[in-house]
Amino acid sequence: MKREELLNKLTSVGVVSVVRAETPAKAIKIADAVIAGGVKGIELTYTVPHADSVISDLVAKHGNDVLIGAGTVLDATSARLAIIAGAEFIVSPTFDLDVAKMCNLYQVPYVPGIFTPTEAQAALQYGSEVVKLFPGALATPMAITEFKGPFPYLNVMPSGGVSVNNLSAWIDAGAVVVGAGGGLVGPANHDDFAAVTENAKAYMAAYEQAIHHTEAVSI
Repeated sequence: MKREELLNKLTSVGVVSVVRAETPAKAIKIADAVIAGGVKGIELTYTVPHADSVISDLVAKHGNDVLIGAGTVLDATSARLAIIAGAEFIVSPTFDLDVAKMCNLYQVPYVPGIFTPTEAQAALQYGSEVVKLFPGALATPMAITEFKGPFPYLNVMPSGGVSVNNLSAWIDAGAVVVGAGGGLVGPANHDDFAAVTENAKAYMAAYEQAIHHTEAVSI
Protein backbone atom coordinates (compact mmCIF):
# COMPACT_ATOMS: atom_id res chain seq x y z
CA MET A 1 0.00 0.00 0.00
CA LYS A 2 2.96 2.31 0.46
CA ARG A 3 3.19 3.41 -3.16
CA GLU A 4 -0.55 4.03 -3.45
CA GLU A 5 -0.58 6.10 -0.27
CA LEU A 6 2.36 8.20 -1.46
CA LEU A 7 0.72 8.77 -4.84
CA ASN A 8 -2.46 9.93 -3.12
CA LYS A 9 -0.41 12.34 -1.00
CA LEU A 10 1.42 13.64 -4.07
CA THR A 11 -1.74 14.40 -6.00
CA SER A 12 -3.45 15.93 -2.98
CA VAL A 13 -0.80 18.51 -2.02
CA GLY A 14 -1.70 20.61 -5.08
CA VAL A 15 1.61 22.45 -5.31
CA VAL A 16 5.12 21.00 -5.09
CA SER A 17 7.89 23.51 -4.47
CA VAL A 18 11.16 22.86 -6.31
CA VAL A 19 13.94 23.79 -3.89
CA ARG A 20 17.41 24.56 -5.22
CA ALA A 21 20.18 26.23 -3.22
CA GLU A 22 23.94 26.62 -3.04
CA THR A 23 24.16 25.27 0.52
CA PRO A 24 22.24 22.78 2.65
CA ALA A 25 21.43 25.47 5.23
CA LYS A 26 19.86 27.73 2.62
CA ALA A 27 17.86 24.86 1.13
CA ILE A 28 16.35 24.16 4.56
CA LYS A 29 15.51 27.86 5.02
CA ILE A 30 13.75 27.92 1.65
CA ALA A 31 11.80 24.75 2.44
CA ASP A 32 10.82 26.12 5.85
CA ALA A 33 9.61 29.36 4.26
CA VAL A 34 7.56 27.54 1.64
CA ILE A 35 5.99 25.24 4.22
CA ALA A 36 5.15 28.24 6.43
CA GLY A 37 3.11 29.55 3.51
CA GLY A 38 1.02 26.39 3.30
CA VAL A 39 2.77 24.40 0.54
CA LYS A 40 2.87 20.75 1.60
CA GLY A 41 5.04 19.27 -1.16
CA ILE A 42 8.83 19.76 -1.38
CA GLU A 43 11.06 18.57 -4.23
CA LEU A 44 14.61 18.96 -2.90
CA THR A 45 16.90 18.83 -5.92
CA TYR A 46 20.11 16.86 -6.11
CA THR A 47 21.89 20.03 -7.20
CA VAL A 48 21.87 20.94 -3.48
CA PRO A 49 25.13 19.80 -1.85
CA HIS A 50 24.63 16.74 0.39
CA ALA A 51 21.04 16.51 -0.84
CA ASP A 52 20.37 13.19 0.88
CA SER A 53 21.31 14.67 4.26
CA VAL A 54 19.05 17.66 3.64
CA ILE A 55 16.19 15.32 2.73
CA SER A 56 16.76 13.41 5.96
CA ASP A 57 16.71 16.65 7.98
CA LEU A 58 13.50 17.85 6.29
CA VAL A 59 11.78 14.51 6.83
CA ALA A 60 12.72 14.58 10.51
CA LYS A 61 11.46 18.15 10.83
CA HIS A 62 8.34 18.14 8.63
CA GLY A 63 7.73 14.56 7.57
CA ASN A 64 4.45 14.06 9.41
CA ASP A 65 2.76 17.00 7.65
CA VAL A 66 4.73 17.53 4.44
CA LEU A 67 5.56 15.27 1.48
CA ILE A 68 9.33 15.39 0.95
CA GLY A 69 10.78 14.18 -2.35
CA ALA A 70 14.01 14.34 -4.33
CA GLY A 71 14.40 16.13 -7.65
CA THR A 72 16.97 16.25 -10.45
CA VAL A 73 17.68 12.58 -9.81
CA LEU A 74 19.79 11.39 -12.75
CA ASP A 75 20.84 7.88 -11.73
CA ALA A 76 19.70 4.89 -9.71
CA THR A 77 22.35 5.35 -7.01
CA SER A 78 21.12 8.86 -6.25
CA ALA A 79 17.55 7.58 -6.20
CA ARG A 80 18.44 4.87 -3.69
CA LEU A 81 20.30 7.30 -1.43
CA ALA A 82 17.34 9.68 -1.51
CA ILE A 83 14.86 6.91 -0.70
CA ILE A 84 16.99 5.65 2.19
CA ALA A 85 17.13 9.24 3.47
CA GLY A 86 13.34 9.30 3.49
CA ALA A 87 12.34 10.72 0.11
CA GLU A 88 8.72 9.84 -0.62
CA PHE A 89 8.86 10.48 -4.36
CA ILE A 90 11.61 10.80 -6.97
CA VAL A 91 11.63 13.33 -9.81
CA SER A 92 13.90 13.40 -12.86
CA PRO A 93 14.18 15.89 -15.74
CA THR A 94 13.96 12.94 -18.18
CA PHE A 95 12.90 9.28 -18.06
CA ASP A 96 15.61 6.88 -16.86
CA LEU A 97 14.92 3.15 -16.84
CA ASP A 98 17.35 2.34 -14.03
CA VAL A 99 15.81 5.01 -11.80
CA ALA A 100 12.36 3.63 -12.61
CA LYS A 101 13.45 0.12 -11.59
CA MET A 102 14.98 1.39 -8.34
CA CYS A 103 11.81 3.26 -7.44
CA ASN A 104 9.67 0.24 -8.30
CA LEU A 105 11.89 -1.92 -6.07
CA TYR A 106 11.30 0.38 -3.10
CA GLN A 107 7.66 1.13 -3.99
CA VAL A 108 8.28 4.87 -4.23
CA PRO A 109 6.57 6.93 -6.97
CA TYR A 110 8.84 7.91 -9.86
CA VAL A 111 7.92 11.15 -11.64
CA PRO A 112 10.06 11.40 -14.78
CA GLY A 113 10.25 14.42 -17.02
CA ILE A 114 8.56 14.00 -20.40
CA PHE A 115 8.02 16.26 -23.39
CA THR A 116 7.05 13.90 -26.22
CA PRO A 117 4.51 11.08 -26.73
CA THR A 118 7.39 8.59 -26.97
CA GLU A 119 8.67 9.63 -23.55
CA ALA A 120 5.16 9.53 -22.09
CA GLN A 121 4.64 5.97 -23.35
CA ALA A 122 7.98 4.80 -21.95
CA ALA A 123 7.15 6.28 -18.55
CA LEU A 124 3.77 4.55 -18.50
CA GLN A 125 5.24 1.21 -19.60
CA TYR A 126 7.65 1.20 -16.67
CA GLY A 127 5.16 2.12 -13.98
CA SER A 128 5.13 5.90 -13.61
CA GLU A 129 1.65 6.91 -12.48
CA VAL A 130 2.53 10.62 -12.61
CA VAL A 131 4.83 12.30 -15.13
CA LYS A 132 6.45 15.72 -15.06
CA LEU A 133 5.72 17.83 -18.14
CA PHE A 134 8.98 19.73 -18.46
CA PRO A 135 9.66 22.45 -19.31
CA GLY A 136 6.07 23.54 -18.78
CA ALA A 137 6.79 27.05 -20.06
CA LEU A 138 7.44 25.62 -23.52
CA ALA A 139 4.66 23.04 -23.48
CA THR A 140 1.75 25.28 -22.28
CA PRO A 141 -1.44 23.84 -20.69
CA MET A 142 -2.76 22.74 -24.09
CA ALA A 143 -0.13 20.00 -24.09
CA ILE A 144 -1.97 18.12 -21.35
CA THR A 145 -5.14 18.05 -23.43
CA GLU A 146 -3.20 16.76 -26.43
CA PHE A 147 -1.38 14.08 -24.43
CA LYS A 148 -4.64 12.79 -23.01
CA GLY A 149 -5.86 11.95 -26.52
CA PRO A 150 -3.61 8.90 -26.96
CA PHE A 151 -2.90 8.53 -23.21
CA PRO A 152 -6.21 9.20 -21.41
CA TYR A 153 -4.88 7.85 -18.09
CA LEU A 154 -1.72 9.98 -18.06
CA ASN A 155 -1.43 12.01 -14.83
CA VAL A 156 0.58 15.16 -15.43
CA MET A 157 2.54 17.46 -13.13
CA PRO A 158 3.67 20.51 -15.13
CA SER A 159 6.91 22.04 -13.87
CA GLY A 160 8.77 25.08 -15.13
CA GLY A 161 6.85 28.25 -15.89
CA VAL A 162 3.92 27.57 -13.56
CA SER A 163 2.89 30.89 -12.02
CA VAL A 164 0.09 32.22 -9.83
CA ASN A 165 -1.43 33.73 -12.97
CA ASN A 166 -1.48 30.56 -15.10
CA LEU A 167 -1.96 27.92 -12.39
CA SER A 168 -5.71 27.84 -13.00
CA ALA A 169 -5.15 27.14 -16.70
CA TRP A 170 -2.98 24.14 -15.82
CA ILE A 171 -5.56 22.73 -13.41
CA ASP A 172 -8.37 23.32 -15.91
CA ALA A 173 -6.33 21.43 -18.53
CA GLY A 174 -6.12 18.42 -16.22
CA ALA A 175 -2.91 18.76 -14.18
CA VAL A 176 -3.15 16.59 -11.05
CA VAL A 177 -0.50 18.65 -9.21
CA VAL A 178 1.87 21.46 -10.25
CA GLY A 179 5.56 22.02 -9.67
CA ALA A 180 6.68 25.57 -8.88
CA GLY A 181 10.24 26.81 -8.99
CA GLY A 182 11.56 30.31 -9.53
CA GLY A 183 8.14 31.95 -9.45
CA LEU A 184 7.69 30.66 -5.92
CA VAL A 185 11.14 30.63 -4.34
CA GLY A 186 12.84 33.35 -6.40
CA PRO A 187 13.06 35.88 -3.54
CA ALA A 188 15.38 33.46 -1.74
CA ASN A 189 18.06 34.53 -4.21
CA HIS A 190 18.17 37.73 -2.15
CA ASP A 191 17.61 35.95 1.17
CA ASP A 192 14.07 37.31 1.37
CA PHE A 193 12.44 34.26 2.93
CA ALA A 194 9.41 36.21 4.13
CA ALA A 195 8.59 36.93 0.48
CA VAL A 196 8.92 33.22 -0.29
CA THR A 197 6.31 32.52 2.38
CA GLU A 198 3.98 35.14 0.88
CA ASN A 199 4.48 33.61 -2.57
CA ALA A 200 3.61 30.20 -1.15
CA LYS A 201 0.37 31.59 0.28
CA ALA A 202 -0.47 33.09 -3.12
CA TYR A 203 0.21 29.81 -4.94
CA MET A 204 -2.00 27.84 -2.53
CA ALA A 205 -4.78 30.41 -2.80
CA ALA A 206 -4.60 30.19 -6.60
CA TYR A 207 -4.67 26.40 -6.41
CA GLU A 208 -7.72 26.33 -4.14
CA GLN A 209 -9.51 28.78 -6.41
CA ALA A 210 -8.65 26.69 -9.46
CA ILE A 211 -9.91 23.49 -7.83
CA HIS A 212 -13.19 25.11 -6.81
CA HIS A 213 -13.65 26.46 -10.33
CA THR A 214 -12.97 23.06 -11.88
CA GLU A 215 -15.41 21.36 -9.49
CA ALA A 216 -18.09 23.95 -10.23
CA VAL A 217 -17.71 23.48 -13.98
CA SER A 218 -17.92 19.68 -13.69
CA ILE A 219 -21.18 19.75 -11.76
